Amino acid sequence: MDENELTTPAETPEPALFNEEELLGEDAARQAAADPDAQLKAILEAIVYVTDEPLSVQQIAAALERPAAEVERVLNLLVEEYSAPCHGVTIREVAGGYKMGTKPEHHETIRAFVKSLKPPLKLSLAALETLAVIAYKQPITAPEVMEIRGVQGAGVLKTLLDRKLITTAGRKNVVGRPILYKTTKEFLVQFGLKDLSELPTLKEFEELRRLALVDEPGAVPAEAQAERAEQPPETAEPKDADA
Repeated sequence: MDENELTTPAETPEPALFNEEELLGEDAARQAAADPDAQLKAILEAIVYVTDEPLSVQQIAAALERPAAEVERVLNLLVEEYSAPCHGVTIREVAGGYKMGTKPEHHETIRAFVKSLKPPLKLSLAALETLAVIAYKQPITAPEVMEIRGVQGAGVLKTLLDRKLITTAGRKNVVGRPILYKTTKEFLVQFGLKDLSELPTLKEFEELRRLALVDEPGAVPAEAQAERAEQPPETAEPKDADA
């Protein structure tokens, strides 16, 4: 080669259009390298946070096109992380799915705060009593509910149906074939129960009655409700032989 001939400089490779550190940030990239589940964990956390209804593992796995076993494993990691005392919210299994909510130990403080913002919408005492009877005795007919409570309650049943806390469950095979009632998935969601095996004790239901505020038009005051509930049923014998 002629010494006077100019040499061509070596070609410099073009820079990449993007890299993971630029997109995620150095800290996030380091965290992702240290925890391979970090990205999926963040996605699942966001999904559970933005949805009101409990989401099943199958629903999430299908939407993300991920194996159900992987989704369930990472969800359980989140459940464990949120159980730490430093978190005020938790992720738990409710009504066959996963849902984010506040921790029970903070409920009294949160209840007081919410009450300071606006009057809470709660069931009347009559509705809570009726709901408790249905929850523990389901499936059950309206006459059987009224017999246990000792008062008429057709309007209360309508309220519970309208709020989707109870639903019909066929008819009882006795004379007249009265409609049977049972609790719904919405009942489990509202009370934060995984299934009916987690029903509160009767003592806890009494506590709910004590905290309840009457919100139905023309509802009987709490004292009168309690007094009426203690009265014996008008009919001495049940209408149905197997009630």
